[in-house]
Amino acid sequence: MRLAYTLAAALAAPQASLAANPVDWPSVLSEARGQTVYWNAWGGSEATNAFIGWVGDRVEADYGVSLVHVKLSDTADAVSRVLAERAAGIDEGGAIDLIWINGANFAAMKSEGLLFGPFAENLPNWAFVDGEGKTVTTDFTVPTDGYESPWAMAQVVFMRDTADLPDAPGSAAEILDWATAHPGRFTYPQPPDFLGTTFLKQMLVDLTNDALALAAAPESDAAYEVVTAPLWAYLDALTPHLWRSGRAYPATGPAQLQLIYDNEIDLAISFSPGEATAAISNGLLPDTVRTSVLAKGTIGNASFLAIPYNANAAAGAMVVADFLLSSEAQLRAQDPAILGYGTVLDMAKLPDADRAAFDALDLGIATLSPAELGTAQPEPHPDWMTRIAADWQHRYGAGL
Repeated sequence: MRLAYTLAAALAAPQASLAANPVDWPSVLSEARGQTVYWNAWGGSEATNAFIGWVGDRVEADYGVSLVHVKLSDTADAVSRVLAERAAGIDEGGAIDLIWINGANFAAMKSEGLLFGPFAENLPNWAFVDGEGKTVTTDFTVPTDGYESPWAMAQVVFMRDTADLPDAPGSAAEILDWATAHPGRFTYPQPPDFLGTTFLKQMLVDLTNDALALAAAPESDAAYEVVTAPLWAYLDALTPHLWRSGRAYPATGPAQLQLIYDNEIDLAISFSPGEATAAISNGLLPDTVRTSVLAKGTIGNASFLAIPYNANAAAGAMVVADFLLSSEAQLRAQDPAILGYGTVLDMAKLPDADRAAFDALDLGIATLSPAELGTAQPEPHPDWMTRIAADWQHRYGAGL
């Protein structure tokens, strides 16, 4: 059911955003034409950058909306920009119209009242979203309440070069055992890179005996220390056996791929089940790479879009968000030769022709089927990740 754009929400929004009422979609399309949308999004992947460029071409051709990709290395930079604008009294005409966002950054913007909306469930293409079978209405346990629109599904997988590592490690303990026996052949991106922090979360989820504690913020400092103790013990044992003995880390996920390609490491983490196939197709990984998950399952979530409360082009931003929910965009994103992202759509809701196009898509040699991926583990509450990332920096990153 679509969320109503309530009077309370309208009164809470700044005056500049009231014209972009998502309930009246024809007026949104009219207002959006001629607007330039500044989309602040991670810029660390050439494949993703190319996809965003394609989105820009499509929305300009169909809706007269210009899209500018503002490439980020850390989404927190965009959050800080919006906070600074509010502190300066810039409640209209902000510099950011759309943000690729997740987790702690969304929780912070929502709690501070920095978001436009609710809008997501009033987008026309929301009718095709799988709102029950996929985690598209919560973000790291925080309800989205219509302030975020999903555009891709992700789940942790481990990429390995089967020429050197034929059998997939099935747990954090097995990764440690293998790394100890093969020093220097594993690493992960350096936190606060999102894949690096994802590795920390994944190991905590696999190691903890109190998974329910991760669904809410830590109850106390003492509770935090108890729950995270197995993670720090694990990393203390693992770090000396990492690539370069843990004295250096790749800066990003793509830098990890280069290390596999250069035969410096054999195992890497990814948050895209189709990334390995896409990288093989693009010549960025050898065709001996395959993916796997852990026996207890791996973390899964959705990638979201949010619109700042003071966006200059809220209407154009909603048009971009809605286009990304179209079958055309979702199918292209799922193509392993393009991105290999999981779709947020419900196949049962699609027209026959669109469903047939998804059915015909070859996911590729290194992509696990939905059955092989299994049930995704939920993300921990964002407060856990914020503290873990800071603690990792203090424990392992201070001298880097």
